[in-house]
Amino acid sequence: MSKQYKHLFFDLDHTLWDFEKNSEATMRALYAEYGLAERGIEDFDAMFKAYNVHNDKLWARYRSGYIKRDELRWKRMWLMLLDFKIADTNLAHEISTAYLEILPTQTLLVPHAKELLEHCKGRYDMHLITNGFETTQRLKLQYSGIARYFNHLITSERSNSMKPHRDIFEFALQAAGATADDSIMIGDAVDIDIMGAINAGWDSAYYNPQRLPHAFKPTYEVTHLEELTRVF
Repeated sequence: MSKQYKHLFFDLDHTLWDFEKNSEATMRALYAEYGLAERGIEDFDAMFKAYNVHNDKLWARYRSGYIKRDELRWKRMWLMLLDFKIADTNLAHEISTAYLEILPTQTLLVPHAKELLEHCKGRYDMHLITNGFETTQRLKLQYSGIARYFNHLITSERSNSMKPHRDIFEFALQAAGATADDSIMIGDAVDIDIMGAINAGWDSAYYNPQRLPHAFKPTYEVTHLEELTRVF
């Protein structure tokens, strides 16, 4: 290791908390609860794929400041339903509310996330920087049993900024009493976590399980979280 870190800043969704699997489990529960097969959505996988497409697009618009949080939350369900010829705004709002109640109670973590946190416990101050919503993210941490590892949860709501913008990284340093020189950002989104860290003058560790090609130069790049136990 080229330098000694004191503070590890993790992303949460997709990096430690398995968003994809937890979201799928939530949507399967809602698919059954709201009888969506009987409403004409015969293929759950097709529905979940549609949801992810709309969710990703709306999150990009949210990060760019084009839409507000509430619009993101219900419109992803509305657009998903429209893909299957269901034009029901009330249903979209109901599913959105139920999704946000169930999702944070899911507990699946990314492989080796717990082992990595145990390995780093007591050796570093660990924190989270997430574009997710404050209440939702705190519930995820509590239900999945990893809240105890972290000193600070820095959200976009709390900092009034979002990754990859520099302001949220500066806010995180101030909150944690850290400096850019003794901190590193660990995340799975190269254009959000890694670009943000680089722009803020931080070291970064890119968790890239799918080995996606990119033009960035993170300090470290791994395909499995367990590889980071050899870094920290």
